[in-house]
Amino acid sequence: MGDIKAAITAVGGYVPEYVLSNEILETMVETNDEWITARTGIKERRILKAPLQGSSFLGIKACEDLFSKTSTKPEEIDLVIFATATPDMPVASSAAYLASEIGAVNAFSFDLQSACSSFLYGMSTASSYIESGKYRHILLVGADKMSSIIDYTDRSTCIIFGDGGGAVLFSPNTEGLGLQDEILRTDGTGREFLKIGAGGSLLPASEETLKNKQHFVFQDGKTVFKFAVSNMAGISEEIMQRNNLTSSDVDWLVPHQANKRIIDATYKRMNLDSEKVLMNIQRYGNTTSATLPLLLSDYQKQLKKGDNLIFAAFGGGFSWGSIYLKWAYNS
Repeated sequence: MGDIKAAITAVGGYVPEYVLSNEILETMVETNDEWITARTGIKERRILKAPLQGSSFLGIKACEDLFSKTSTKPEEIDLVIFATATPDMPVASSAAYLASEIGAVNAFSFDLQSACSSFLYGMSTASSYIESGKYRHILLVGADKMSSIIDYTDRSTCIIFGDGGGAVLFSPNTEGLGLQDEILRTDGTGREFLKIGAGGSLLPASEETLKNKQHFVFQDGKTVFKFAVSNMAGISEEIMQRNNLTSSDVDWLVPHQANKRIIDATYKRMNLDSEKVLMNIQRYGNTTSATLPLLLSDYQKQLKKGDNLIFAAFGGGFSWGSIYLKWAYNS
């Protein structure tokens, strides 16, 4: 028996039916398809339109997709981690509700929030619980209803974000497959550049905050782009060097889908061929906590047992990181 590692053994994904295309956005805000595509690589994004459905709905649907592909049952799940920047409501745990709705009756659960790095940090957390030997099956869900916090008169943000959910199942592996290494970082000086200013304990909701639209996402695009390019690309190169991986050793880059130019800068810094880059930003936009699991769901059939995957993400806070994982199964 080898050392226990945490391997991904199943994946699932879900996106809403409604497609918000660049052409539709042209009727809502001063922009056009050419401008959006050139700056972000996004052609369309999915939006959850039904009332009284939040991020947990997206996560639940992703979990249903996952369980349709695995023999593991919901009641066998020990822990549910819900990575999200848009919980259903303050205080009440969205993870607890999601776990109950999917039938994970024997699991404990909690929400995890670090903006667009939430799912990546969740991978680290799930891995640690598995490697401890105390837990066997951990469900990591990433879902965000970004449309709930976007001002669709703000061209700098409304073109970027979409809604979606994804889920992965972590289980023990003694073949050396699963999570191999991680480098995770934060820098609180970035807090003012990507945020929602009001609604928290620092600035509670008021008539004035509503009037000033301080409950929507604010982004200083140039500053965020500069930090994201430098840090996401740099840390991906760093994890390769630390594990003595050459570009030929890396089978796939699994990057956060924030901006195609950031993704391009990352794979070029790693000296990878573009064919090794998983990308669906053109169809979904930035789904925040859902980007990484949605990539795995979309590309699952191309992933082979033993493949070396490098995950990378960057989010508000600032938060960023990279994870090296060996894929554990053939679809």
